[in-house]
Amino acid sequence: MTLINVISVAIPIVVAILLGIRQKIDLGDWTKVLPHLIGVINTITSILLLYGLYLIKQKQVERHKKVMSLAFLMGGLFLICYVMYHLTNPSTTYGGEGVIKYIYYFVLISHILLSLVVLPLVLRAYYFALIKEFDLHRKLTKYAFPIWLYVSVTGVIAYLMIKPYY
Repeated sequence: MTLINVISVAIPIVVAILLGIRQKIDLGDWTKVLPHLIGVINTITSILLLYGLYLIKQKQVERHKKVMSLAFLMGGLFLICYVMYHLTNPSTTYGGEGVIKYIYYFVLISHILLSLVVLPLVLRAYYFALIKEFDLHRKLTKYAFPIWLYVSVTGVIAYLMIKPYY
């Protein structure tokens, strides 16, 4: 649990620092495709989460474990790509006007805030499943799952809304 707590605090701090760094590292133009890859990763994660829910409702526990582990790995891949992008590129400004701009910022801000909440929940839920504390796993996933799904889906929505401005 100590490691989970440290990771849950360290990752948001590192991301905040990265977003504040003005001098970016030049690793080449290939890093410009990372937002699109991140959009794909969030889409795949959303599908995996829904499929994982379906599998556990069907009592297909072993397949559920594999699918949720893959979703967990996609979260790690997302984080790597996100950090790499913001280490190498300035943040993109949303260019929409009117009501759509407020919708975008609502989606983005709720996505960011809930991503901070969901990180320790997902780490704990995954840990409880690994150590076979399934009662604790089930109790926690009642909260972690819908928040994770929301964060994943709003990541896709935010990406689609800002995509024309990359």
